[in-house]
Amino acid sequence: MAIVTVNTDNIEKEHICCAISDKKGENCVGSKKAWLKERFKDGLVFEKLDERGKVFIEYMPADKAFAPIIADKYMYIDCFWVSGKFKGQGYANVLLDECIEDAKNKGKDGLVVLSSKKKMPFLSDPKYLKYKGFEVCDSAEPYFELLYLPFKKTVKKPQFKDCARKGMINEKGVVLYYSNQCPHTEKYANIIKEVANQRSVNFTLKKITTLKEAQNAPSPFTTYSLFINGKFETNEILSEKKFLKILEAKEM
Repeated sequence: MAIVTVNTDNIEKEHICCAISDKKGENCVGSKKAWLKERFKDGLVFEKLDERGKVFIEYMPADKAFAPIIADKYMYIDCFWVSGKFKGQGYANVLLDECIEDAKNKGKDGLVVLSSKKKMPFLSDPKYLKYKGFEVCDSAEPYFELLYLPFKKTVKKPQFKDCARKGMINEKGVVLYYSNQCPHTEKYANIIKEVANQRSVNFTLKKITTLKEAQNAPSPFTTYSLFINGKFETNEILSEKKFLKILEAKEM
């Protein structure tokens, strides 16, 4: 099967591999496509298998990435996913190889990607990436790792910004930071906001909409990061049931 590059010319008709689909009255996919259109201006590349499935890689110059990192002259992999029946057929290798070739052609020093000490929901698989030659170059609380694949031994290692290292904020109550990048989370952000309001929980929803906000965020994962009483809780996109379980455990 062919690899398709999604861009401004074809994005309206292409399937964008999102895990979240629209139901009546929703515009999740439309919001994600709007985010992608803005990022195309910053050099974002979205490549996918020419198939209705979750087989794609999304990357951009690290200085334009929605992430609090310092990674001059690197290409940042924002989202990389091969799922379901497409696993084990070599598609991940094909997509990663194309990303590497593109980054080299654009004069980058290497690739950088957000991962974790062990496989976590919505973060790139560290086992696969390390098998492909990626190494840990920095870490942040409680489990985030920044992995990089340098094209030369002498290049400077990427790192997290200090604002995202400790997994702490000054605000009390429940605070959720989120954005419209991959995977799209706005639907679920508003679900837990409603649950919190119903329980009279002190809840603040902070949508990251600009590059400056993203690059100065208190968590490496700007797509979705939940804090409770100043401490990072999870990057997992929560359903109503899972959020209620967390609130009950915290006696909130």
